[in-house]
Amino acid sequence: MRTFVKVIILSAALSVFAAVAADAQPGRRFYVDAGWQFNGTVGNDFAANGNGWGAYLEGGYYVLPRIAVGLFGSFNTNNEYIPRHTYRNEDGSALTTDMVNSIYQVPFGATLRYRFSYRLFQPYVQAKLGANYAQEYSYMSTMAYMDDQWGFYASPEIGFTWHPFRRSNFGFQLAAYYSYATNRSDGFGLHGINNVGFKLGVSF
Repeated sequence: MRTFVKVIILSAALSVFAAVAADAQPGRRFYVDAGWQFNGTVGNDFAANGNGWGAYLEGGYYVLPRIAVGLFGSFNTNNEYIPRHTYRNEDGSALTTDMVNSIYQVPFGATLRYRFSYRLFQPYVQAKLGANYAQEYSYMSTMAYMDDQWGFYASPEIGFTWHPFRRSNFGFQLAAYYSYATNRSDGFGLHGINNVGFKLGVSF
């Protein structure tokens, strides 16, 4: 009986090893992606628009042929122009000015990626978890108000990398994402920051 159990276990182990070997990645195990990022903030009244003032850098290692772990970092700036308006205080004073509201974000942390193929065209899904540093500004003609804080950051992403040259790791990346950060600023009416956007870059 023990011999039979040992044979079953050995056969199962050999089957798993053969499946992994058959699915083994023919090329690189590391990846580095970097490029331009378009980001839009949604669900707030402070700076709810999209701007292309962003960039990203991420890299990882495929611990299995289709699963990689890695690190990421990016930044975004979202600006919204507020036309000239008169703001009145309770004491009877007033200020007439236009302004620009701005949100600056720097998320960074860890990634987990699953790719559906490891050939030249590699669609993938990715999850990001980490921290988000944010600054909020209201720029007026003669003064500015500012607040900053840290928050927790989470982001699902879907995209692909395409490597058109068989003998080179160089390629291109396109991805879309949603993210949520727990940053709060009562003075600017922010109770969490929702982002949607897309990335366009190169892959190595």
